[in-house]
Amino acid sequence: MEVLNHKLKMIAPKLGVMFTLMAGAVLQGCGGGEGNKRSETVDSDAAAAVYVPPGQHDEYYSFLSGGFNGQVSVYGLPSGRLLKVIPVFTQFAENGYGYNEETKPMLMTSHGFVPWDDLHHPKLSRTDGMADGKYLYVNGNNTPRVAKVDLTTFETVEIMEIPNSAGNHCSPYPTNNNEYILAGTRFSVPLDLDKGGMGDASLSEYKDKFRGSISFIKTNEDDGHMELDFQVLVPGFDYDLANGGKGPSGDWVFFTTYNTEKSATLKELGASQNDRDYLAAINWKLAAKYAAEGKAHEMPANYYHNTMDHNSHIAKSNVIKKVRYLLPEECPGMMYLIPAPKSPHGIDVDPTGEYMVVNGKLAATLPVFSFSKMQQAIENKDFDGEVNGIPVFKYESVLYGEVQEPGLGPLHTEFDGKGNAYSTMFVSSEVVKWNVKDLQVLDRMPVYYSPGHLMIPGGDTREPDGKYLVVMNKITKDRYLPTGPELLHSAQLIDISGDKMRMLLDFPTLAEPHYAQAIQADKVAPNSVKFFKLDENTHPEAVKKESDASVTRQGRTVKINMTSIRSHFTPDNIEGVQVGDTVIFHVTNLEQDWDVPHGFAIMGANNAETLIMPGATQSLRWVPKQAGVFPFYCTDFCSALHQEMQGYVRVSPRGSNVPIKFSTGEKKPVPPAQASVN
Repeated sequence: MEVLNHKLKMIAPKLGVMFTLMAGAVLQGCGGGEGNKRSETVDSDAAAAVYVPPGQHDEYYSFLSGGFNGQVSVYGLPSGRLLKVIPVFTQFAENGYGYNEETKPMLMTSHGFVPWDDLHHPKLSRTDGMADGKYLYVNGNNTPRVAKVDLTTFETVEIMEIPNSAGNHCSPYPTNNNEYILAGTRFSVPLDLDKGGMGDASLSEYKDKFRGSISFIKTNEDDGHMELDFQVLVPGFDYDLANGGKGPSGDWVFFTTYNTEKSATLKELGASQNDRDYLAAINWKLAAKYAAEGKAHEMPANYYHNTMDHNSHIAKSNVIKKVRYLLPEECPGMMYLIPAPKSPHGIDVDPTGEYMVVNGKLAATLPVFSFSKMQQAIENKDFDGEVNGIPVFKYESVLYGEVQEPGLGPLHTEFDGKGNAYSTMFVSSEVVKWNVKDLQVLDRMPVYYSPGHLMIPGGDTREPDGKYLVVMNKITKDRYLPTGPELLHSAQLIDISGDKMRMLLDFPTLAEPHYAQAIQADKVAPNSVKFFKLDENTHPEAVKKESDASVTRQGRTVKINMTSIRSHFTPDNIEGVQVGDTVIFHVTNLEQDWDVPHGFAIMGANNAETLIMPGATQSLRWVPKQAGVFPFYCTDFCSALHQEMQGYVRVSPRGSNVPIKFSTGEKKPVPPAQASVN
């Protein structure tokens, strides 16, 4: 296998793109027993290196995107243990997210209620260029959105729809002090600047009428609250990935582009005609200055901004009707284009902020650009034409150098803080370590199989923690027990603390991780919320003591305000509901202890259960369709008497005279007073 890899690396540059793709198919089909054979060569102490004893905690939280499941999976490192699944852009029956009345507004968009999205890139909020452990920002690729997860609760608390965008892929990238979150479109579309939103144009007019957009989302320093400040309307390429600068390049953000040919069809061929595509460089501080100085135009818009209130736990939607935009041709010095290998994928900036690595997935070399040379080229006006008024640098004027024979299919690069870079090679199924200064390959590690993204804790910050590397592989055949045609993807944990990489662990991952971030656990764990204080619950339907429980009818709506506590509901007997009524259960969890949620589910509900955290209130809507007595119960184990935590709702035929009636327990007669004995 290694001999085949080496031969392919040597001859692929001569045979071109098609052979590279064919080689990928060959290598992906070479699974067999190779994975099991390799696992036998793992160092004997690898198990000890990843072992976290019972009762002890992992050193890192790692956040892996779920891709098509619309969720974030949280794993501990080095153990690889799954700690939590955070629903973001998807309904989640496990806890009622997107089903209960409080969270439904989180999934509202200008297209209506959209309970799914394709979540690709988690990014941790930053202070002074380092992950601060406050928030995790993630993108929705399909219906363009950016979401914020609060890391004190590990819950989604804000989702903003992105107007004038189609395929929000190169997103969300925070600047070094979280001033802005940058979000770029994947697919360019025709934009109607007069009426707002997407315009109507023939696909034959792609080159003339299609544009992309880069959104500048401003964040509030205190609570991370997002606000779309302005957009930059960019040439009609496809924008793939992005990363921000550091240190001397801290005012800049860089975007890989493809389809600079502006092809509207069969892009696997149409978007591979040019010898090179572009790396787009935008000075975000200058863009913000232009917007503040009145250079921005305004156009109509229609997009949703959904936020969750911290104390009531109720989400609300705000529809915004306008957006500001800048045109690069009107803003000198704001944007430049750097020629890059065709169809580039990842763009990664080293910890010093000097070197920008562009991973050209169809290239035989790995180019590294110099920020200082870029600045000199700007000063010297060392350009080779322009696109839409945007200057294009000469390739040699900004190139630092090229890594020769790095491997086949370079996709992504991260850094260890010791002057080394690590790149995934999708086709030759390996991670390659190379030195940033001398561009020499130092080590190779076979991985199984076809790696996409990789992650080093802090690997995209100014001070990476160069201890571990997690590589996320696309092909899983023969790694785990088979589960039919669909297999979970594979992540592998590699020790990078020494001169040579050392494989420690592989573990299956949910759905399709496209990227990950990791942070030291001690930056997040001490701030974790254990329960919500009942006296701070501002939900208008909260019931904070059992004596205030109620059942009321308003027309054909029945409102049930109830409590849950180990191990009963109040009330647990309810009558007077009729077929076709809309019944809303507002359930308050009276517990004030860590890890005692209560679930609530009722027979025949067409949505889900809801899971109520201690001190919180959640609401479930139910429309009974037939008469009968319907049980409800707690779905989350809470005590030895959990099985007894249940109740009943009597549903009578429409038009019945059964009055509203509710109770918990039977009132027992007060025993007579006993005479005192002297």
